Amino acid sequence: MSDDIPANLEERLRQREQLQRHALATVPTVQVRISGNLPNTPLVAAIVAFLLGSIFCFGLLMFLGWISSYWWTTYQLGFFIAAWSAFHFGEFAVTAGWNLEKCSVESFLLDNGSMYHIANGSAILEYIITLYFVPSFKTRTSVSILGMIMVLLGQFMRSAAMKHASTNFSHSLAFKKLENHRLVTDGIYAWSRHPSYAGFFYWALGTQFVLQNPVCFILYFVLLWRFFYTRTRTEERTLIKFFGDDYIEYRNRVGTKIPFVP
Repeated sequence: MSDDIPANLEERLRQREQLQRHALATVPTVQVRISGNLPNTPLVAAIVAFLLGSIFCFGLLMFLGWISSYWWTTYQLGFFIAAWSAFHFGEFAVTAGWNLEKCSVESFLLDNGSMYHIANGSAILEYIITLYFVPSFKTRTSVSILGMIMVLLGQFMRSAAMKHASTNFSHSLAFKKLENHRLVTDGIYAWSRHPSYAGFFYWALGTQFVLQNPVCFILYFVLLWRFFYTRTRTEERTLIKFFGDDYIEYRNRVGTKIPFVP
């Protein structure tokens, strides 16, 4: 054997291959977007899951009224915090359960762009400022209940879409058709052409109903509509290349269920 090749190279390659197939591994077996901002290891995935779980518990205790010592520890903010952490944990959990080949630490969707974090921060800021100066603006319980229903239904739609599409689902747009790609038109996809997008659309708007944030509700609606309108147009051009007339017929038959997105 050449001196330039370590004696245990084959063994190390075999161990690496086994690690990639291990149930706890976060190394995708297909090509997906990896930003590299977080180490893509089981340890980091476990730490992120623990932190999200801790945040969820904190929000849940606020929602239930078990943490109410301060003027800002309201059930509305508690629900928002719990829903936010549950959403991000759910993204990873569903991917790990039904789309393992694409699972990585990126599947938590925490590295979702600066605009996403600015939007969430703005929602909390509007709620806190309004609650402090004009608390009467946050007393419409029926509005918050409507928002909670929207959040739960939106979360169900998105998770169901990811689960049903399984390996056909990807957090990033796919521009190359894989051998196992198929056109999914049954289940929740028989009702909405893009149920994961529609689910997040109503989930996000529902959070602003919960917080009773009129300004952020309008901003969320405009920004989300603009994003999903552009994204669906790009994605559907690719899907037509993948599936041809089958997708065109499906598109003509099933709507997106997102307002003003045909």
